[in-house]
Amino acid sequence: MGDDGRLRFPRPVVARALELAQRNLVLHGQDPAHDLHISGSRVHFATAGAAVTVADSASNSYRDSTAQDLYDMARIVDTCEHIHLFQRTCIARDIADNYELDLNTTYLAVSGTSKHVGSSWTLPAHVEKTLELLHTIAGGEQQWRARPFVSQSNCFVVPPMKFAPDALECLRVAVEGGMPVLLLSAGQAGATTPALLAGAVSQAWAECLGGLVYVNAIEPGAPAILGAWPFVSDLRTGAMSGGSPEQGLLSAACAQMSLHYDLPFGTACGMTDSKFPDYQSGAERAYTLVPAALSGANIIYEAAGMYASLLGSCPESFLLDNDVLGAVLRITRGIEVNDRTLSFDNLQEVCLNGVGHYLGSDETLEVMQSEYIYPDFGDRLSPAAWEESGKPVMLEKAIDKKNEILRSYFPQHISDETDARVRSDFPIHLAPQAMRRD
Repeated sequence: MGDDGRLRFPRPVVARALELAQRNLVLHGQDPAHDLHISGSRVHFATAGAAVTVADSASNSYRDSTAQDLYDMARIVDTCEHIHLFQRTCIARDIADNYELDLNTTYLAVSGTSKHVGSSWTLPAHVEKTLELLHTIAGGEQQWRARPFVSQSNCFVVPPMKFAPDALECLRVAVEGGMPVLLLSAGQAGATTPALLAGAVSQAWAECLGGLVYVNAIEPGAPAILGAWPFVSDLRTGAMSGGSPEQGLLSAACAQMSLHYDLPFGTACGMTDSKFPDYQSGAERAYTLVPAALSGANIIYEAAGMYASLLGSCPESFLLDNDVLGAVLRITRGIEVNDRTLSFDNLQEVCLNGVGHYLGSDETLEVMQSEYIYPDFGDRLSPAAWEESGKPVMLEKAIDKKNEILRSYFPQHISDETDARVRSDFPIHLAPQAMRRD
């Protein structure tokens, strides 16, 4: 600690933290089928964002988000193949008490999906009480520690280069409680990080490595994801621009640094400045996600459903964005090249034995599902077939599908008996009938 009040980290201290840091993490789901292996350049997509409003496509309007919205979004994401982790998407603005908000946010998320869940807390005491709730769901503290299915997203630093005391205490309770943590630095280029992109990346990583030192001082090798999330300012106005091409570049550069350090890594891109699912939103989501995925980001948060630079979350967009995420994963997987995939035998059969095309070959049928991916909502009809089908509109199809899910899909991976125990011990706001537990 210097006379100027600044805390400095000697290089050997940082190097030691890098040595101690846990690699090859597993983020557990309540259902083991959803376990995520976080290592190397494996890519996964996650929600996140903490929006304060819902973008209601059906009414073309924005409204305050509620506890029901959060639970509903978790249910929708539970059906989306290419969204691997559900981190809180919106704030339940109908819950005024901060403790009850933190507790209910976690419970609504883990009730709505059996995938791994990320959440945040405002005070360390709230984390302690939530850990008690999670022990109840897991069947005991030992069972929780063996398979922790919730991680803490923690903005432990206030850019530029200041620690946040309450957040550090929340981080300590999580680490001691066996909860994986996301060490989140979320500066904004041109405002709270340098405007030059390399400088923004450098500051974000410096802040994250400071957090890694802190975590390993509490428990060496505690499961931690380095969350370098530098955002972009529109320098004409100072407003955040989540859909800018620079956002994709920043996330890609931070991912490349994670590969250099060989550390579990998460970043944020895929959010859009548009207000609803439209041409702008699809373009911005795709061209920001692809660079980060191709650079090997382990978890890309805020990859689906986020609008107006994180101010709004759109339920049906998770379904539409699932198509985009599947396509990005296919691009990231690339092309496998070997003697079999070069298809010389198949080529010889078609060209020399007179078939003349590959449409009916065994190889074509064999690889239909493995080599190619097909959208659920994207339209590949010819103009004539599209007209015969009633000129379907992609957004309208997604709204219909969302409504179908919310009418009929109520995950029951938490038993009624466990839910009853939780409700007897904790102030759960959403009534059982709203979760089809009546």
